[in-house]
Parts: sequence; C-alpha cells; structure tokens
Amino acid sequence: MTRTPHPPRVLVLRALGLGDLLTGVPALRGIRRAFPGHQVVLAMPQGLAEAGLCTGAIDAVFPAEAPGRAVPSLAHWPGPPPDVAVDLHGNGPESRDALAALHPRRLLAHALPDAPPWRAHAHERDRWCAFLHAYGIQADPLDLRLPHPALPSPAPGAVVVHPGAASGSRRWPGERFAAVVRCLRAAGHRVVLTGGPGEDALVRSVAERAGQPASDVLTGGLPYGELSALVAEASLVLSGDTGLAHLAVAHGTRSVTLFGPVSPRLWGPPPTPHHVALWKPGPPGDPHGRTPDTRLLRIGTGEVAAACLTQLRQLRTRPAHTRAEVARVH
Repeated sequence: MTRTPHPPRVLVLRALGLGDLLTGVPALRGIRRAFPGHQVVLAMPQGLAEAGLCTGAIDAVFPAEAPGRAVPSLAHWPGPPPDVAVDLHGNGPESRDALAALHPRRLLAHALPDAPPWRAHAHERDRWCAFLHAYGIQADPLDLRLPHPALPSPAPGAVVVHPGAASGSRRWPGERFAAVVRCLRAAGHRVVLTGGPGEDALVRSVAERAGQPASDVLTGGLPYGELSALVAEASLVLSGDTGLAHLAVAHGTRSVTLFGPVSPRLWGPPPTPHHVALWKPGPPGDPHGRTPDTRLLRIGTGEVAAACLTQLRQLRTRPAHTRAEVARVH
C-alpha cells in the first residue's frame, strides 16, 4: 500500500489570546497568500480553535498554550518537520527556540541574526506585517475583516457592554460601567452585558447596580460562534482593551474602547470615525497589573456615555446603504 506524502506545512506560532489572534489576522493572511500550496497550521490555544479557523487564514490548529504569555512547548508536533516555521509570538529566543527545535527547513523569527529590527513603538498589526515584508511576504495591516457569522445573534441591534478584561489594570470599575448602562437604557437603547469565563461575579454586580433585566445578562462566557454573532449584529460595543474590542473591529461594528496602561497607538482600532478609543496620555503602565491603571481611572462616566450616545446617534442618522459601506471599512 502506497502512503500519501504529507503536504508541505507552514507552522505559525502565536499561542496567545483572542485579541492577539485578531490583530495577527493581517499577518496570517499574508502568510496564507505567500504559501498557496502549503497547509498553514497555527499553534494556538485549543479554546480559540474555532476563532482561528473562522479567520479563513489557516487550515488547521496545533493545540499549544502556556500560562500567561509564556511560550508553550511544541514537542508534540506530529509528523515530519514543518517546511516553514514563522514566529509571530514575540521577539525573544524562547519562541524562536521552540520552533527551531522542530528543525524546519526555513525559520522566520525576530530573534535571528539576520532578522529585521523589532519595532517596539509600532502598532501590533503594523509590526508583524513589516516583519513579513522583510522576508518578501506582503501583508496589509488593514486586512482585518472576518466573514459574517453563520449563527443568528442572541440580541440583534443591542448595545453590547463587556466590563471584564484579562488583567485588573485594564478593567474600568464596574460601578462606572453600571452608570453608563443606566444612561444608555434611559436613552432607549437595549443593553446586553457579557463576560468571559470567570467573570460572572463582575457581570452580575454591574447588572445589579444598573437594574439590568436578567434576560440581558449573558454570563458564563458565550461560545465563540454565538459571541461573534452577538458582536457582528450589535449597534455598538463598549469594552476595555480586550479581545471583544478587536472582535468589534473585525466585524465592522461601532465601538468605544477604554485604554489605560497601553496606548491605542499600539493596540487600538484603525483610525476610522466608527471606532472611538478613549485614553489619557501618560507614561506606559503594566498591561498585566492587578489594579486599575491610573490613566484608565481618569476616564469619567460622562465622557464614556457621551461617546457611546454620539456613536449611536450617528448610526441612526446615516442611511442604510451608508452604514453598510462603513461596515466594510477596515
């Protein structure tokens, strides 16, 4: 019996969170186009596999994760070495070495002697596209959009408010979110509260302070397909600097995002009128700190409510065809 040869494979390492995945989509699509005859495999957490495959930029997921933003082991890689290995995880030797241990025929990584310089002050999307350009791979930093989800939204047209974040330094106080929710509901808008796994207590606290009906409180962390549909059909997404903000950008949904320790120049949305990034300038903080960043706390509830209401008024006053055109903007 003749064995079918294994297709040539490109292994990309970016074993991080949802926001990291979505900001990496332009680079992943550049890789996909550069290697049309290869199977593109993304090393990433298994819990984000559905999100990764929905980008259309990869063919398969190689489960790999480590606590925090550490580099996972890739020792369980199956079959022959990858033809090409690409490090989109970071610029240190740890991620380079994890890929090099698989003995790929070609390795692209920042931590190589002939690699392009690390652009510390560039936006995440721009940084990785420039990295690929140095290797002759074209990638457009604005190639961000995701296909529309197949699932229906559980709350079409609602304002989605997501008070959680992976770290305390990026988490605006819950009582302030509650004040904004009350303002939006008083203006006649339906508001839906969401939270990720482990954030039920925070979401319920905000809901209680805001007088939010239980039917519009979505706890437990929605499955990705349902969450994607919720965001894609929302009128607005209000959140901190977290994965849901990037999902709003990917679906062309209007958003108001609150930044604290990290400037939106590094991780924020593209500069279009339907994405508002609120931030108070100052020295960079710790994006993984336990307590709310001082810059984040300088953002007031009135400022946030006004930004949300302005976005919603603009959405209502634009003709339907104009809204559709805006949604296609990267």
